[in-house]
Amino acid sequence: MIKIINKLNFNICFMKKIILITLFFLVISCERHERSHKEPSIQKQVVVKVFSSLTCPHCANFHSKIINKLKKDYIDTNLVKYEHVSFPLDLAALNAEKILNCVDDKEKNFQFLSLLYENQSKWASGGDINTINSSIKKIGKEFGLRDKNMDECLNDENLQDQILDKRINAQKTYKIDSTPTIFINEKKYEGKHSYKLFKKELDKILK
Repeated sequence: MIKIINKLNFNICFMKKIILITLFFLVISCERHERSHKEPSIQKQVVVKVFSSLTCPHCANFHSKIINKLKKDYIDTNLVKYEHVSFPLDLAALNAEKILNCVDDKEKNFQFLSLLYENQSKWASGGDINTINSSIKKIGKEFGLRDKNMDECLNDENLQDQILDKRINAQKTYKIDSTPTIFINEKKYEGKHSYKLFKKELDKILK
């Protein structure tokens, strides 16, 4: 009788261990499943750097024909990270870049960049630098910027140094000798300024 009881106790203990082990693995499995839902899969992202001067007509054309379309198809869907890299070729471009830096919000900064390119012919040429500054500020006011803020940016020597330092660094690091110069994932894009061809290049990388 004692042997039977001992055997029963052993079986009960054994079953308890089996149940505990089973519960342990079930908990681990649930945690892994939960993490797999919480942690998004890592998606490829392409970085497109455009070294450009705001007074450059080819830069305005590239922005209009390629970058604006790129934004809708790739940038807004987080497939492409776009970087406008300032490379001012003259004082007008430098001052326009300063005012562009007044806009901190990323989306609004892009919108104002597009606006400057769209209206390039209205401000980028003709007259002295004071007239050009007034024309840039007029576009800024239409966008919702205040005179005081724009004047502060125009007179900000530290900001000017930062922009010029980036230009010098870009020239040394990327050997920039004309604008626009485009890099896709640190590789210079040598193709034609056609959205179809540019898209083809991006799709090839994103596969």
